[in-house]
Amino acid sequence: MGEATGGRSAQLKHTGLRSGWTTGACATAATTAAYTALLTGEFPDPVTITLPRGQAPGFALAAEELTGAYAMAGIVKDAGDDPDVTHGALVRVTVRSLAAGAGVVFRAGAGVGTVTRPGLPLEVGEPAINPVPRTMMREHIARVAAAHGGTGDVEVTVSVDHGEELARSTWNPRLGILGGLSILGTTGIVVPYSCSAWIDSIRRGVDVARAAGRTHVAGCTGSTSEKTVVSLYGLPEDALLDMGDFAGAVLKYVRRHPVERLTICGGFAKLSKLAAGHLDLHSARSQVDKGFLAGLARAGGADEALAAEVAGANTGLAALQLCAARGVPLGDVVARAARDQALAVLRGAPVAVDVVCVDRAGTVVGRSGVEGP
Repeated sequence: MGEATGGRSAQLKHTGLRSGWTTGACATAATTAAYTALLTGEFPDPVTITLPRGQAPGFALAAEELTGAYAMAGIVKDAGDDPDVTHGALVRVTVRSLAAGAGVVFRAGAGVGTVTRPGLPLEVGEPAINPVPRTMMREHIARVAAAHGGTGDVEVTVSVDHGEELARSTWNPRLGILGGLSILGTTGIVVPYSCSAWIDSIRRGVDVARAAGRTHVAGCTGSTSEKTVVSLYGLPEDALLDMGDFAGAVLKYVRRHPVERLTICGGFAKLSKLAAGHLDLHSARSQVDKGFLAGLARAGGADEALAAEVAGANTGLAALQLCAARGVPLGDVVARAARDQALAVLRGAPVAVDVVCVDRAGTVVGRSGVEGP
């Protein structure tokens, strides 16, 4: 295969920015090293893991401890050129053996938060270790067990040095994640965002798609929405724009350099911000307006009691779930409102637009239909 000229990988290369590793990838590597040491008496250093997209990075250990009862390994997070609050943080994982049949039990150590409110992809009371990192850790525990004669029944305690202090610079406290950071990541890789560099890469992506004769392109907020768009429309890589949080950058450039059709696909919460008129979807620069969502819920058929529940919901996901339980298509209403905002930014440019909202798993939770000027 030749070098990619379009799509996410080409955009990242064009920026000249260095990617990094998520806290989930670091925790998986630390888990792998600690469990290997617990079974063999030796820590692999560097420790290699396999990420969801097949990459196999190696991580150097920054800390290790082995006793008769447990093994602990620590890895310093390298976020690359992304201005990530957790860059340089020490992620530690302690692994202890459990009785056969216990499975993998996750615990929040110092500096890792606990979920205290509904509306997140984890149950209340659970450590704030997101689903994909949990899956990665379970898979690597199973591999280590198979290689070294273990049962795979372990307690995994994840901690982050100074994590409670770092979490004050995140949205965790407002979301009801208390006591520290969340262990995050869907691909294991941190894609760096310098506003000017990334917006330039978006423009280049549009240029590449047009030069290749693509009439349908998609602006996606991340890897999950990108997979959804490919599944729905079968778009080739050079028709995919890694929009990130920069919806306005995509719309303004496509206004000046039109394509026949633009699909915008992203998480429900992010696209609810676009629906409310925000063109920068980053959590530091725009927030999900639950009052606005309540108004959209009313437009979708919600009564006043449900609208009040939506206005008081902890997260956009919680609002969506409340409406879904009552048969109110909030996802579709948000998608249509986001499409209308996109068309307003396009100012009559000859571009037809549709919007697709997804949840964290990539399941479609709202669609707008296609509309043009």
